[in-house]
This record gives sequence, C-alpha cells and structure tokens, in this order.
Amino acid sequence: MSTLAPELAVAPAALPAADALDRALRTASPAEVIAAAVRTLGREKVALVSSFGTESAALLKVMADVDPAIPVVFLDTGWLFEETLAYRDTLIKTLGLTDVRSIKPDEEALSRQDPDRELWFTDPDACCRIRKVEPLARALKPFAGWINGRKRFQGGARADIPVVEDDGVRLKFNPFANVSREEIEAIYTLGRLPPHPLVASGYQSVGCMPCSSRSAAGEDARDGRWRGRAKTECGIHTMKMS
Repeated sequence: MSTLAPELAVAPAALPAADALDRALRTASPAEVIAAAVRTLGREKVALVSSFGTESAALLKVMADVDPAIPVVFLDTGWLFEETLAYRDTLIKTLGLTDVRSIKPDEEALSRQDPDRELWFTDPDACCRIRKVEPLARALKPFAGWINGRKRFQGGARADIPVVEDDGVRLKFNPFANVSREEIEAIYTLGRLPPHPLVASGYQSVGCMPCSSRSAAGEDARDGRWRGRAKTECGIHTMKMS
C-alpha cells in the first residue's frame, strides 16, 4: 500500500459544473461514471473512498475493471473489526488494486479529544469527526474529485442523491446511485467476489466495531449501524469535504 501523496490544494476553477456532468451521466452505468470521472479529472486527481465493508467489493470490482490503479482511500479509524482489515487485504489481492492508501486519525487529536477511547459512547458525532471526517478531508486534498458507493435504495439522506454532485472545491461521484440490490448481488456473483467475513455472522452493514451490530430478519442493512441512536451517517456525506 502506498503512502499518501503530498497534500496539494485543488484549484476550484479547473472543475466542470457538477450539474452538467450529472445530467450527462444520469443514466450511465457505474463503469461509465467511473470512466467519465477519470477522463474528466485525470487518474491522479480522482480517488475512490472505500470502507471495505459488506457491499464495498462491488464498487471496487467495477473500478478495477476500469482502472485498478485509481487511488483508493481507506479510513483506518482504530475501531475497525480485524475482519475488515483482513478483507481489505483480500480484496487488494483479488482485484489487483495497486494504490490503496490507509489513512489514520491524527494522534494528537485522539490523545486530546479521546484519551480513554470512550468518545464513541458519549459523543459518536465527535468520534466520527476525528476518526473519519477530518482524516478524509486531509486525504482528499490532492484530489479534484472522489468516488463513493452510496445507493438510493439505502434510503434516508441517500434516497435522492445525484450521480454527480458539488463537494466544494471538488466533485463527488456516486456511480451506484441508480443500482438495485439485485444488481449489487449480480456483481458479486459474476465477479466471484468473496463476501465480507462478518456477513455470515449476521452483519449486513459493517463500520466501526462499537457502532455496528447484527441485523435482525426484516431489518434494512443500515439498521445495525448506531443502533438505538438517531444517528444514521458518520458525517463524511452530510457536509462538504472541502
């Protein structure tokens, strides 16, 4: 895995209009959206952000078929399951990914704001901020755009996401916005992709260990995240990363 490239600010003037790209790509396939992102911004200026969670292999497979050298940003929060870290390594090898960058929280921020590692319990939003939001903002500085795996069928704040949106000084691509659960399953089947190890244990959606739980029959996949709280998002998709 490579180290993070030097942090260079991206010039906002260089970006095309997000709404124009969204109109052009509204009915495009996921592979076409990723290819358009690379064509528009250049491979070295677009990154895919992946949690290596239960549905991540599908997007990574589509990306690898387009170009396995596209940079992949992985947020290693310090609270991830060992199974997720092992799954990351498995998918890197299986898909031939050549530029996966594991980004960790700032140690000074952790020691100052969460010295006892209990912030996830007392203030989960603050925990997500120092472990995911701030590290991602730092990791994205060299890039003019980023790709993520949100889908409209996940509901909530994701129900109306566009294919391309404005993210301040960079563009944000949602190539799976239009896909269905069945299409995700088909990518796994046709690509012979290994499932996340925790799926067999009842986890339909996996994030940080303290804030992920098994889903009961009939529940949506993300019902197991932040169970018992009003929180439904970690924060990287509820604000601009600029």
